[in-house]
Order: sequence, then C-alpha cells, then structure tokens
Amino acid sequence: MTTQPSMIMIGSAWPLRGGLSNFNERLVREFISKGYKCSIHTFSLQYPSFLFPGKTQYSTEPAPDGLDIHISLNSVNPLNWILTGLKIKRMKPELVVIKFWIPFMAPCLGTVARIIRRNRHTKVISIIDNIIPHEKRPGDRMLARYWVGSADGFVAMSKTVLEQLNSFDRLKPKAYCPHPIYDNFGKAVTKEEARKLLGLDPTGKYLLFFGFIRDYKGLDLLLKAMAAPDMKALRVKLIVAGEFYTDPQPYHDLIASLNLKDQVILNTDFIPDTEVYKHFCAADLVVQPYKNATQSGVTQIAYHFDKPMIITNVGGLAEFVPDGKAGYVVEPEPYSITDAVCKYFNLNMEAHFIENIKTEKEKYSWARMVDTIIETSS
Repeated sequence: MTTQPSMIMIGSAWPLRGGLSNFNERLVREFISKGYKCSIHTFSLQYPSFLFPGKTQYSTEPAPDGLDIHISLNSVNPLNWILTGLKIKRMKPELVVIKFWIPFMAPCLGTVARIIRRNRHTKVISIIDNIIPHEKRPGDRMLARYWVGSADGFVAMSKTVLEQLNSFDRLKPKAYCPHPIYDNFGKAVTKEEARKLLGLDPTGKYLLFFGFIRDYKGLDLLLKAMAAPDMKALRVKLIVAGEFYTDPQPYHDLIASLNLKDQVILNTDFIPDTEVYKHFCAADLVVQPYKNATQSGVTQIAYHFDKPMIITNVGGLAEFVPDGKAGYVVEPEPYSITDAVCKYFNLNMEAHFIENIKTEKEKYSWARMVDTIIETSS
C-alpha cells in the first residue's frame, strides 16, 4: 500500500486577503490534485498594524472550500515561531513550501523552517518572489541571507531573482519556474457585459492599472502619459483599480495638475476576488508601468483573461510579455508608454495580440510549478 505524500504550505492564506493568499491557496489545490495530503499554516498576525499600509489585512469573503487552513503563526512572536516549528517538525511532512517575499518575514519564517528541518525528514523549499525587495531598507541583505540559510532549495519565479539568489548561495538546489496563470478569478465575460457591470461606455477605449498602488509601480508615469496630446486625441480613459499602499495625495495632485479628472476612473478600494474579472474584461489593454520589478501576478491575471499588456523593461517583467506578440515592452518613461498605447489603438492590434496570448500562456501552468518544487526537493 502506497503512503499518501504530505505537504504543508506555510504563509498567507484566508482570512488574509491579496495576491499572496491567492497564490498559496491555488498552489495547494494543485498539490492536492497530484495526490498530496495538504494543509496550510497561515498567520494569526502577518503585519503589525503600524507596518501595514492598507485599510485591512483581512478578507470579507467566505473561507475557501476544500482547504485545511490553520491560523497559527505570529510574525512578531519568537515563542510562537518555536512552537509552530516544533509542531510541524513532529508531523514530519515530506515537504514544506514557504513563499518568501519580504525580508521582514525572514526571522519568523527562517526560524520555523530551521526547526522543522531538524527532523531530518522534511524538505523545506522556498518559492522566491523577491530576494532583494523593491523598496529597500537597512538590514535587508542580512535578513535575506538568514532566510537563504533556512531552506533546502529554492524556486525563483524570474531569471533575475535566480541570478540574485546566487549572490547569497551557490550550492543549494535552485530552479526557475515562471509565475503560473491566476485562473482562480472566474471566467471571462464579454467586454460589453463587463463595462455594463462597471457603468462604463460600451464603445470607449480603456486602459487598466490594477493592484495595490505603491510608488515603485509607476502610476505617476502612466498619469503623465495620459496627459500627452496624442493620448488625449485618442479619448482613452484609465481605470485605476486597487488600494493605495502609499500616500494617495501626490497622485490626486498630479491628476488635478495635469487636468486628467475626466480621463481617470479611480476605484481605489480593495478589489475582492469576485470583482477582479469585471475590471480585466472591461479593459482593452493592461498597463504595468513599473519602475522596478521581478515578476508580477497582474501579468498572469491578464493572461488568464486574454488581455494584451504594456509593461516596462525593468527587472524580470520583459521575460513574460514578448514584445510585439503579447503586448509591448517599453521604457519606464511617459513618452514611451504614450507611443505604445497610440500604436496599439491606431494599428488595431487587439486581435493579433489575443491570438498570440492564447499560445503564450500555455507555458504558465500550476502543474509545472508543482513539478519544479518536487524536483528541487529530490
């Protein structure tokens, strides 16, 4: 009789909201489909309130069906780290997977991982969003080094991050697997139907900036691009959908100073999972004007909904959107963004890009991510 392999995911999950939870929950579902017995150990406290830039860390949606979620980990309580580590150590799962995204989490997650590995049975594999954060702080490299020493192997979701990992460790197994497509936001609806749901002009031209608004994501560059005469002549509008994780006033001031009030639609509350499809399906083009980045979950949502993209040539973003096939890769400058938007509409590129997207997105599967994790742990 074959024993069912076990896997524990440690990290964000319901009732916490956002992309980290979406990723972890979707990954666990893929492991379950591969025959693993799975559970998730998520945070009772992820960030202290004074460190959290948004309105709330918690979802208002019901718990996801079919997932065994334990709310147990406190990111700032060392005693809790020890107790959690000892508990999972005794459980002896074959595999523990931990997504690492910010150095602040290194002491908590690193301590838990080191304790678990003492059972000499469990392999700890880390999926790395960023090993060097976008918004740098003193001590980041020291904390990242502590984390790298805590895991048995790593899966990086961009080649840029894979190269950065080698500056911390050259011996442990590492693999590259691109961020899978977010296929857990429902089915697409027609552009006309989505616009009706959002109260938009069914015949208009719409760009979408989606996700938490942080300064490194370059919304200011996109707003300046919107003010260009060529953009105004197109009568294109920008939907900004996502919560401010930075001071919103400079952005409101920029909209006012550039006279963009009639061109920009601000939906800056948190977008629940059940509302995501409306924004992507309503848009003609998704724009990610980032000033620095490694990869982006927004790209993978756009792929799911067959939406062409404009992304900036920074970090690892260009790895995922072939220029001229799935969208345009531009420099992180307003004029470059303007030129790409105008080219897209003036040359009627939508059908060409969508046809290529349907082929391109086949490489971004959750099964590939699971297989890469398992191979890295072997």
